[in-house]
Amino acid sequence: MKKAILLSLSAMAAATVMAKDVKVTSPDGRLAVVITDNGGKAAYSVTYDEKPMLTPSALGLRTNIGDYTQGLTIKSADESKVDRSYTMTRTKTSSSHYVANKTDIVFTNGKKMDMTVTFMVSDNDVAYRYTLHRGNGDNPKCAVIYGEASAFNFPDHTTTFICPQSETMVGWERTKPSYEEEYTADTPMDVKSKFGEGYTLPCLFHIGDDGWVLVGETGNGSNYAGCHLSDYEKGKGYTIAFPNKTEMNGLGSEFVGITVPGSTPWRTITVGNTLKPIVETTIPYDLVEPLYKPSQEYKPGRYTWSWLMWQDGSVNYDDQVKFIDLAATMGYEYCLVDGLWDKQIGRSRIEELSRYAQSKGVRLLLWYNSNGFWNDAPQGPRGRMNTSYARDEEMAWMKLHNIAGIKVDFFGSDKQEMMKLYEDILVDANRYGLQVIFHGCTIPRGWERMYPNYVSSEALLASENVRFTDHHARQEGFELTMHPFSRNALGSADWGGIIMNKRMNQDNKSGHPRYTSDIFEIASGIVIQTSVNCVAMCPNNLDELPQFEIDFLKTLPTTWDETRYIDGYPTRHVVLARRTGDKWYVAGLNGTQEAMTLRLSLPMFAGKTVTCYVDAPKKKGEELPTPTMKTIKVAKDGTAKVTIQGMGGLVIVE
Repeated sequence: MKKAILLSLSAMAAATVMAKDVKVTSPDGRLAVVITDNGGKAAYSVTYDEKPMLTPSALGLRTNIGDYTQGLTIKSADESKVDRSYTMTRTKTSSSHYVANKTDIVFTNGKKMDMTVTFMVSDNDVAYRYTLHRGNGDNPKCAVIYGEASAFNFPDHTTTFICPQSETMVGWERTKPSYEEEYTADTPMDVKSKFGEGYTLPCLFHIGDDGWVLVGETGNGSNYAGCHLSDYEKGKGYTIAFPNKTEMNGLGSEFVGITVPGSTPWRTITVGNTLKPIVETTIPYDLVEPLYKPSQEYKPGRYTWSWLMWQDGSVNYDDQVKFIDLAATMGYEYCLVDGLWDKQIGRSRIEELSRYAQSKGVRLLLWYNSNGFWNDAPQGPRGRMNTSYARDEEMAWMKLHNIAGIKVDFFGSDKQEMMKLYEDILVDANRYGLQVIFHGCTIPRGWERMYPNYVSSEALLASENVRFTDHHARQEGFELTMHPFSRNALGSADWGGIIMNKRMNQDNKSGHPRYTSDIFEIASGIVIQTSVNCVAMCPNNLDELPQFEIDFLKTLPTTWDETRYIDGYPTRHVVLARRTGDKWYVAGLNGTQEAMTLRLSLPMFAGKTVTCYVDAPKKKGEELPTPTMKTIKVAKDGTAKVTIQGMGGLVIVE
């Protein structure tokens, strides 16, 4: 084995690199990580093109079998190379080729107990994890991890695009935290989090002119808690934080149990001098493997959903028939029947409704409450997903009646016990051929690859809030131009609806208005990635929308073979290109109030005449701009000049 310990001959020129430091570089040599044991403490730093992206940041674990945060020395470092390819159907790309340099660094603490820190460094991604080992006498064989020293310490001029972690057992029916707070943009690091609980992952950082960093984690299932970041501390940065002990009504431990030898999930750091590597990264999936085989081929697609505009009262047999008919008219695969169906429709009529849907070429998705005993969310079915025997009975019934999948809501914790429930639901659902969407939930962490029947999670301030308040309707552009650079960059997102009603009510006349254009909404179905996507049309939209909008929505794809970043800035605008088969879709959102003229580089359309869906300038007295469909000629060099209206959108297809 090759030793990766560098004997520094340039200590005077680089005082931070000591004699036993370990350096790991990316295959292209631009990204570099230096790991040290200075002062008995493990730390790492990251540079890109020799510019500091992370200054010395702590490493280590606090456990019941030993303290691995101090008294540490580097014992050895072994290098290897990783080169692997894989395919999948649930994310931004259908195939990935992961090439990285790997180094296993063994640290020994004052009691001569070893901890390995594994670093994987690819061209734009750094990942690390910890492994604990047995000692003399082949013990211990298990450990409790009380916390991590793992830190992310950025240069002082860094600004943040982050979302605060909620307080616990608050909000509607005490269902938080549920990853549904509001992002802040371009904020100094020393601003305290809104609720004093730190920040939800993923977190995006702007290192001024030097570039961008996205911090996340992957591989967390029943093996660990879901983590977040602490508040910023000068000189230390942000630290990995475990769940608050008061989550789940105080039930279950905030600590983590692992077998020994055993490894933690991966901390991930995506780095670039532009936003391109942030948007295009596949690091959540590169580091994990499927935990089981799919019991069948799970079909991607689109679904209709009555609840967003028509609310609880629409969960009745007759209204669900209307949305099944809408799905059939649009050629959509699914219709989601939301909460309260057990009381307002009943099981026997759900069976009848499923038969009706199948006669129309549509299959049902059913909503479930995750509870349990950890919050007060009342909607049913309740108490059917939290125990193995109830799940088995429920899922057998669904399989018998050809239900396609479930949406499970109201989790409200990241404790290891709750992470185990997510995994148990997914594993059991696969046995019965059910795909799964989570709401009121934590972020996915490599789950599209780990769990083949997993579809997506909400884990953001979703479309229901646009329906609920004028404030959130006004913020839709801000939020949807944030997610491609953070939340959706590291996992599929069930935003919950391409909203086509112009006013946020069933009659499409009362209630506050939608502030985004039709083309914005249509483009959002491409920008926000999930393999089973909600098109929250209502039956009245069939008579109200221009035919070209309906025709496009009928053909909206949901799975992608390739994704490319074209242009954007978080919370202001975004333009992405996604390919399915040999067909490219370019979609853009303007999250600001002002029109934005962009010169885009679109090499996939070079020299071609393409169809462009865009908004006309808003006329005096118009609430929303008029949608248009036209053709444009892309220059031979692949450039095209386009204007996206304020809170408007853009779609270009060949």
